[in-house]
Amino acid sequence: MCIRDSQYIARPSDIFICAYPKCGTTWLAEALTQHPELCVSDPKEPNILATHKGTFGRDVSEPDWSAYADCFNGGGLRIDCSVHAMACPVAPSRVVANWPDARLIVCLREPVSRTVSHWNMILDTKEDQENEVDWSDFESAWADSRLSADTLYGAAISRWLQHFDRGSILLIEANRMRHEPMVVLEEVCSHLTISSHSFELDSVHNANIASDRRPITAFGRLFRFIASLLPNFIKNPIVRRLQSRGVNVYKIPVLSSEAPPKREITEQQRELLAADVNADLVLLAESTGFDCSKWHIQ
Repeated sequence: MCIRDSQYIARPSDIFICAYPKCGTTWLAEALTQHPELCVSDPKEPNILATHKGTFGRDVSEPDWSAYADCFNGGGLRIDCSVHAMACPVAPSRVVANWPDARLIVCLREPVSRTVSHWNMILDTKEDQENEVDWSDFESAWADSRLSADTLYGAAISRWLQHFDRGSILLIEANRMRHEPMVVLEEVCSHLTISSHSFELDSVHNANIASDRRPITAFGRLFRFIASLLPNFIKNPIVRRLQSRGVNVYKIPVLSSEAPPKREITEQQRELLAADVNADLVLLAESTGFDCSKWHIQ
């Protein structure tokens, strides 16, 4: 699992935002790109180190270290923002083998709202159908570990704590990024032992908000495929310029269609989560000291 014969040279103190989908990592990653002492992965989620390649994809082969090297351009501490790494059972051992002094940032969101948001995202983009599964029924979606694994924080973080001490992991409640963003960013700088910075939050756009999610049309899928063939040195500056202006090309009608209203779950479905989620929250509190008592499902 160690890096060999690669142009990528691991630095023992590189950083990983090992969070979960729909927990605010897009906002955090974009804000941190402003700090001169940091080099945020580009694309934001390389999805190379972990065997989890998004919600559905799985690949247990050795990481492509040359491709990983291409995700970092510039000096400073490097930050990998692949959110699916947190729930990946292989990622902790891969990270510690190459980055023994790595620092981790984990964003956590109230579990039920995170699950529902993730479920809505998959249905809005029809990603379940693209992967030949049907998540239209919430009970079936929750029974699929590819959804529940990203909600059971305690189980995942316990695996990371087998390789890293508690002090190397900063836990951030997602709501705090909305209500006290500068305090959170100051905590991040302190955790990474870098200087404070005057972040320009007005220029930070979250490109992953629910209102921007729309089902991709056939033309949209073709456009996405063609865009994936472009070299990063051509594609990434274009993407950054569009994001800085708050432009989402996938909102063009020919590339996507209107998303349906947000789906909610019933009280019975909420109770379906209770046993697993509540037990996992106990584990999270016991292993990290993080106060998640308000998240327990009554």
